[in-house]
Amino acid sequence: MNFPLYIAKRYVRSKSTQNAVNIINFITFLVIVIGSAALFIVLSAFAGLKTFSLSFTESFDPDLKASPITGKIFTITPEQEQRLLSVDGLAFYAKEIEEKVSLEHRGKNHIAYIKGIDSNYTKVTGVDSTLYIGDWTINDTQVVAGLGIANILGVTINQFRSPMQIYAFKPGKGSLSQTMNTSTLYNQLPMVIGGVYAVEADLDNKYVFADLRLTQALLEKDSLSISGINFKMDEGVEPITVRDEIQSILGTNVQLKNRQQLNSTLYKMLNTENVATYLIFTLVLIIALFNVVGAIIMMILDKQQNSKTLYSLGTTIKELRRIYFVQGVLVTGFGGLIGVLLGVLIVWSQLAFSWLKITPSLAYPVKFEFINIVIVLATILVLGVIASKVASSRINKKLVDL
Repeated sequence: MNFPLYIAKRYVRSKSTQNAVNIINFITFLVIVIGSAALFIVLSAFAGLKTFSLSFTESFDPDLKASPITGKIFTITPEQEQRLLSVDGLAFYAKEIEEKVSLEHRGKNHIAYIKGIDSNYTKVTGVDSTLYIGDWTINDTQVVAGLGIANILGVTINQFRSPMQIYAFKPGKGSLSQTMNTSTLYNQLPMVIGGVYAVEADLDNKYVFADLRLTQALLEKDSLSISGINFKMDEGVEPITVRDEIQSILGTNVQLKNRQQLNSTLYKMLNTENVATYLIFTLVLIIALFNVVGAIIMMILDKQQNSKTLYSLGTTIKELRRIYFVQGVLVTGFGGLIGVLLGVLIVWSQLAFSWLKITPSLAYPVKFEFINIVIVLATILVLGVIASKVASSRINKKLVDL
């Protein structure tokens, strides 16, 4: 039998004759439970917020996207499209062309981007799921605009008598001041908003989705000119497995980016916030685990006579230190485990009942991840081992000498 473990378990279960020591031990255990539960809940909340934030990008961004390395436009030939259709693991691809335009409606103006898309675009992205009002109808007369654009211009859906005007500068060279007739500077296209999407403020103010061929004509581009290709993988297929083959088809003038690379700044910000929050709460746990050091030292003083007896019976100083070290590890370990179980229960209740809400219709997002359990328990155990080691080092020969 492991003698230090046996004595340590007895000390954990037994109560001290001094009520103050019992109170200190209870408070120490409670602090560990609350601290570990709080750390798990915060990590789960940030995991939920990360998923919630990235859900916006998943509506607009495909699994993989091709764009030109230099400039705004590149070309794709029918032969290249035929080769893309034969790529194993590639479910759909959709072409697009994007350019900054000026929007006008009844004297109100706004600068936005027109994104010309083909019929496959809603198959490679979930943008149609963000529809707020109207229909996802894109043709020669209708477009889909963001909620912010509609509010800024004061335009509603299906205003056929008063369509929104889209102005795009004509491609060319030379100074604008040399052109006397300003009407020759741009192409004008009247379009009716058939639907309005709503995601978040920046995106809602940014895009007008239009037909690809119509947009190419507005920008005076031929049918082979595009600014991007969006790819959707088959179920269970990772983009990295087909990336090289697609790259070989499109050539070296085109770059491929996955969803994380397309939103690298957002991913870095979310990951940095997650790490910062973890470090802050770990610092709180470090401060809280000073209670463990104090509690073990109080236990050492309370059990001083017992330690002397054990020493006189042949127990070494090293074994005595190990007794109190194991006791501290057991307290922090059990406290951390109970705290995690409490945190899991709270997170599960939020997922099941949505009792905490951001808005009346939107529950605070949380996400249960097993890795968070491992992180919390590992953090508690590491800090508990350090605190127990520091406290148990107070045992020395002078303390147990008769």
